[in-house]
Amino acid sequence: MSNYLVAMEAAWLVRDVAGVDDAIGVAVSEAGRRLNEEGMEYVEVEVGATGCPACGEPFDSAFIAAETALVGLALEMDVFNADSEEHASRIAKSEVGGALRDVPLDVVEVFEEPEDEA
Repeated sequence: MSNYLVAMEAAWLVRDVAGVDDAIGVAVSEAGRRLNEEGMEYVEVEVGATGCPACGEPFDSAFIAAETALVGLALEMDVFNADSEEHASRIAKSEVGGALRDVPLDVVEVFEEPEDEA
């Protein structure tokens, strides 16, 4: 059994916002609050990054239309003692998905963490 770092992305809808910075702040705050209410302080929440189609440079993943924003969030979670990358993905998606009900969630990458040689 190994330990894994699972990176996920979530699509967060924010209504009645004036700008991108407001939308990002609200999305990160709301997601963090919902995770903390479930005792999941160990899940890292940040704004996601999207690559510019023209130059490839990353920019904050947020889009606003009609005072409604879609913010892409990046979530990371350590999963301990999983059988495989697929098992770690299922565990992370199940735990985070339970706390963030009705929020689209997708596993982006899974990294196996090196074992400690103690």
